[in-house]
Amino acid sequence: MDFDHDIVISGGGVAGLTAACLFGTEGFRVLCLDPAPPVTDGAAEGADQRTTAFLQPARQLLDEAGLWEALAPHAAPLRVMRIVDAGGPEPQARQIRDFVSSEIGDQPFGWNLPNWLLRREMVARIAELETVEFRPGTATAGLFTRDREARVTLSDGTRVRTRLVIAADGRASPMREAAGIGVKVTRYGQKALAFAVTHPVPHENVSTEIHRSGGPFTLVPLPDRDGRPASAVVWMEDGAEALRLAALDGEPFEAELMARSCGLLGPLTLATPRAVWPIVTQVADRMAGQRVALIAEAAHVVPPIGAQGLNMSLGDLRALRDLAVAAREDPGAAEVLESYHRARHAEVAIRATGIDLLNRASQARAQPLRDLRAAGLSALYGAPPVRRMLMQMGLGARGGA
Repeated sequence: MDFDHDIVISGGGVAGLTAACLFGTEGFRVLCLDPAPPVTDGAAEGADQRTTAFLQPARQLLDEAGLWEALAPHAAPLRVMRIVDAGGPEPQARQIRDFVSSEIGDQPFGWNLPNWLLRREMVARIAELETVEFRPGTATAGLFTRDREARVTLSDGTRVRTRLVIAADGRASPMREAAGIGVKVTRYGQKALAFAVTHPVPHENVSTEIHRSGGPFTLVPLPDRDGRPASAVVWMEDGAEALRLAALDGEPFEAELMARSCGLLGPLTLATPRAVWPIVTQVADRMAGQRVALIAEAAHVVPPIGAQGLNMSLGDLRALRDLAVAAREDPGAAEVLESYHRARHAEVAIRATGIDLLNRASQARAQPLRDLRAAGLSALYGAPPVRRMLMQMGLGARGGA
């Protein structure tokens, strides 16, 4: 049977481009499709100003995909995860707890990189791989599967035949829908603002998560910007409040930043445009269907807490890559995809449930609930074996990334 490609990837975001690099490095014939060309210049309109923190296991996968050497010079290491409770009557830090990477090994917890830069380096890597074709501006428009093949209709009207379709096309995945796989969605009435700031106080490679109400306010280290220390910010709030904040001009917004950050890094100066997106938890009923594997947000969406989102996605890719390599002649065979579902679905569901609980705790507005949250943080931090176990689980030591 003559196939056009071994693998067709629907979606050219960070997860889809990583998949193209990873499977191309393994020698598979890959076609990666995305309806919009990637914006690879941080100053260009439409550039994704969010950042991604790659945890330790994810770095290894990026290295195996031939990406880490190009990314490393731009990566800010995360050596300390700092949790701050600011849930008292006034917005000030009343409890600070540090989780230090040296307690569990020599490496940082992870490395933080801007999403637009990730796309730039991934597109450059794809250009080096002879077996990978990237078609920006072309989307998947239809899917027909049977036992031995999948046929994908593209937005330009052409059809391609492949052994495996990887759905990396987002939370509203058209390939997941075409495969008839349902999802369970939990909504919180929250939105997140994402942007970068500069500040006078060096971050010293400390990622800081500040809890008060509405959701966590997270400062993640970035390399210096224009000679000043810089951090990426993800600010989760109730939806109406997030929209109010997003509409503020520079100085009033920076005043709100100063209050919400408790002044821990000094006055924060907005350095990029602000992006806003809704917060949900979403888990697909299955990780795979006939000739289709779901990864990343097509399979699971979680609130941006603890750098778990994309690292769960790279856990998907690791499991799928290993199974596909072991069954190289037919990476989309039914037994391969069933094994992939079993390897990932339970882990994804457990992590999504844990992050859901953390997010609900972070939303607490009533003072007694805030006090209870602070007491829980103190209890977890105060037991060294529990603290180390939580850090190892956060890095995916129990099977996921």
